[in-house]
Order: sequence, then C-alpha cells, then structure tokens
Amino acid sequence: MEYLTGSRSFSRRAVLSGLVAASASLALATPASAYEVVISPSSPQLGDTIAVIIQASQPGGHPPTVTVNQNQVYPAFPLSGNRFRAFIPTSPLQSPGTLAIQVTGSEGRRNLAVGLRNRTFPTQRITLSSSQNPAGTQHEFDRVAAFKALVTPERFWRGAMVRPNPGRVSTVYGVRRYYNGVFASDYYHRGVDYAAPTGSPVVAPAAGRIALVGRVNQGFALHGNTVGIDHGQGVLSIMIHLHRIDVNEGDFVQAGQVIGTVGSTGISTGPHLHWGLYVHGVAVDPVPWRERGFE
Repeated sequence: MEYLTGSRSFSRRAVLSGLVAASASLALATPASAYEVVISPSSPQLGDTIAVIIQASQPGGHPPTVTVNQNQVYPAFPLSGNRFRAFIPTSPLQSPGTLAIQVTGSEGRRNLAVGLRNRTFPTQRITLSSSQNPAGTQHEFDRVAAFKALVTPERFWRGAMVRPNPGRVSTVYGVRRYYNGVFASDYYHRGVDYAAPTGSPVVAPAAGRIALVGRVNQGFALHGNTVGIDHGQGVLSIMIHLHRIDVNEGDFVQAGQVIGTVGSTGISTGPHLHWGLYVHGVAVDPVPWRERGFE
C-alpha cells in the first residue's frame, strides 16, 4: 500500500521508519525524570537532624548521594516505595544560614536550598584550678572516635526513641561554656544529662548493636564506664559515666532494655547519665528523636 500526497508517494515502510526516528529523537531530547525531594523539618535550627527524603520514579535504582555546600557528602539508604533517605546533622558549632543541598543519582540532579535557623543555647561559666585536668587517655579517644565513625547499612531503630532514664534533666543539649573567663569556641554539651541515684537503670533508647564497651580500668578516664550503641545508618548512642555495664560488645539490644546503671565514673561531678546521640559523627539534639522520631 502507498500513501499519496499530491504527486509524491511514500511507502508504508518509509513512513514507519520516519515515525521511529522521530520518537527516538524526542526521547533523546526529553530529560530523565527528576527526583522528588522533601526536606524535614522544613525550617530546621542548629542542632537538628535534617532528613532528606528522595522519591525515585523507577524501582530498583541505586541510592543517590546527598551533598551539602559542595563539600560534605552523606549516603542515602532505601525506604519503602522507591524512596531513599539521607540524614544531615547540624550542631551549635555551625553558622546559621542557607544550606545548599544537591541530590545526585541515576535520575539526574536536584539542587535545593534550606535555611538553617539560629538558636540560643545556655551558657555556663566554669572555674578550674591548676590541679584540675579533665584530659582523658589516647586509648579512649581512639576507641570513641572509631565508634562515632560507624555507618552501617541496616536500620534498627523504629519510631521515636525512648527516654534512657527517668531522672530529671540536669544539663540540656548544646550548653556553651566559658572556662576561667575564656569562651570555649569548639565546645558544646554533646548530649543530655539525667541526674539520678547511683545504680538506677539505664535503658537503650532504641534497638541496636553494642559497638563499644569501655571501662575505667581500661583507660576510660574521661568518659568513665561507657556503652555505645549502633542504631544503624550512621545513628549512634553513647552512654557515659555508668556505674555498672550489663552488656558486651556484639550484643543486640531492644529499645527499653537495661544496658547498665547510672554512676559517676570518669570526670563527673555527681551521679548522672550522659546520653549523646550522634549522626554521621556529629552530636545532634536527641530531643526531636524522642518527641517525633524518624521513620
């Protein structure tokens, strides 16, 4: 069969070939589907953990990467329904302002910006005598640094974290300090302190694997008796100044399980639990993780 147009004729094969070629050209000209990205909280403040939720259009793709201000890369991990999530930690040591976030992967690149709000943190003035030396040992610093660097692929926590001790909060997250009248620009209180009697139970705030156990008699002079829990995907809890430790490295614990008791070991002014929550090595505010949690 032929198709006639005026005095010219076109074979059916030629017409079909033209349609295929046009479709191929159109496909090449059309960009791949871009990721859909949601940032939570939408208006974060210093100390918040920022979740970057990435929706891919196709299943089975590799996790994208998330880059902040062109120099800090964070991994994304799979969620359900072709979604991925990356966590961006923030701290009181950062400057408020705009964070330039870039999501890059098999579905192209998305450039976003989020404003990081300022936050006022309490300050304390500490006077130390020449004989007071809060220094720890290189052994404990190396062990703790290796623990904070953990980023394992499996997520163990579910929903909001639980309070690790019922005692009153004696020191909140983010407190800044002056030592002998000099502002410590690189210091902030990297967790929440719970004042409680020696021997009161300390529970795991979320499920995870015990990745660090350190004791005073092993050189943990600053932290005291210490337990570190790997909750997965770069989220870690560290409990310090413990009186007793009830777990071993490699144990798997559930949320609410007793891991030890409150004490005053290491450099401590009295019985209390210090709970530090780290995300990709940065001590973040644990309160949002307890109040609303992350999926």
